[in-house]
Amino acid sequence: MTANRLRRLAVGTILAACPAFAGQAAAQLIPIRTVPVATGDQFLTTPAANFGMAGLTYAVDDSIADGWSNPAKGALLSESSLLSAPVYYGISDGGGGGFTFPIAGLIKGDRWFGGATAALQEIDNATNFRGWPGDGERLSDASTRNLYAGGFVGRRLGSGGWSLGIGVRTARLQALDGVDLLYAGADRIDQSGSIHDLRLGVYRESGRDRASAVLVRNSVSMTHDVTYADVAWVQPNLFSPPERVVSLTTETNLDRTRTWGLQLAWDRRLRAPGWRIGTSLTANRKSHPKIPNYNIQNIPRDPGNSTAWELGFGIARSLDGTTAGLDVALQPIRSDTWQEAEDPVETTNGTTIPSGGRTIENDFSFLNVRLRVGVAHEFEKVGVRLGLEGRSYDYTLEQTNNVNGEYRTQDESWIEWTPAVAAVFRLRGVDLHYGVRLTTGTGHPGVDRGIVVNSPDSGGDFVVAPEGPLTLADATVHTHQFWVRIPIR
Repeated sequence: MTANRLRRLAVGTILAACPAFAGQAAAQLIPIRTVPVATGDQFLTTPAANFGMAGLTYAVDDSIADGWSNPAKGALLSESSLLSAPVYYGISDGGGGGFTFPIAGLIKGDRWFGGATAALQEIDNATNFRGWPGDGERLSDASTRNLYAGGFVGRRLGSGGWSLGIGVRTARLQALDGVDLLYAGADRIDQSGSIHDLRLGVYRESGRDRASAVLVRNSVSMTHDVTYADVAWVQPNLFSPPERVVSLTTETNLDRTRTWGLQLAWDRRLRAPGWRIGTSLTANRKSHPKIPNYNIQNIPRDPGNSTAWELGFGIARSLDGTTAGLDVALQPIRSDTWQEAEDPVETTNGTTIPSGGRTIENDFSFLNVRLRVGVAHEFEKVGVRLGLEGRSYDYTLEQTNNVNGEYRTQDESWIEWTPAVAAVFRLRGVDLHYGVRLTTGTGHPGVDRGIVVNSPDSGGDFVVAPEGPLTLADATVHTHQFWVRIPIR
């Protein structure tokens, strides 16, 4: 089957959107998933003390990572420090991997606080995407480089417990993890683009209560130059052996997503010793002015909009060096994508859809659930952390094809599990942290007609309108984070 034939069989509308820059920073960016794609921790570029506790957040502080999520919560920094947190992740069955080398600094003053980070990253493409055998592999086909930078600054205001902060992060990318699997039958894919993230935060501590708010503006701008190869065998004459003739075509796909996010959070220290409860309300509004082309009609303009909510609750207890906590989050989400006709299209009932009219409409309704449980114990020189996260995805797709007058519905659901463990070693003047986590329940998805549907998870978000019931070839993701912290005293 030729590459162009595979391209014409690509399924539905695929939407890549809104990567977050780290696990904690993703708290205000709600992921949207319609296929259980196995992707890695590309955007885990800063350390997190709660890594081994499954990322507990609602009722458990993380003084290392909270400032990246809400710049005003840099007020919770315990001390100034220098950090480096190398991360390696890999995906089984040749799904690729990556290595990230970040450095960061956190500063705590009497009134002012802040942080800065920079990271160099290498992404290893999936081994099942390597072009034609014997053609000579380009360096960019095997691995690519990404650069990250960011910072935040904030200030405590007077004696009322108020703090304000602003943070910015940016990435210059040559690869988004998983895109090499996104274009079925492609010979080569060249990616380029950037991601920008701006955050404004406020935080207040008053007695037993603490409250915070953060406003997020996140933008994704990527370009995919995709080369397809059509191969034919030509026999010049009856006495010559057949010769392979390859014709190449290159198309440019744009991926543009803009997100506004708002999160309101509150927690309280209870009167019972060591107990704390917390809750948060998060809202995202995502616009997708350009989605790449992967559908049978190959229409070059595929907009969409998504609205996502998250209501979270957590409870934790810290006593005698032991902390245990539980997070529960409910995520109702609506996502609408459609295809616009570039030229007038005649329908099967004899009417005409004008230029700019909708040819296909996809309406998704989600009700996702996330559970986290974690425990940590601190000995004199060693700390141990254990955690487990479960993410349940459930959605209904209602698809209307305005060209042929067809309507269909589809229900899909699955669960992903991520156990984690970490250890902290406190030496004289240096803290060493090592954590590992494993994600199961994902893999290389497709549909029961044998068409592969893959999409990038940039920490993240994607919406695929599958052509039929999903199938899954299991794969696992393993992530290792080792960080060194040097306190500045």
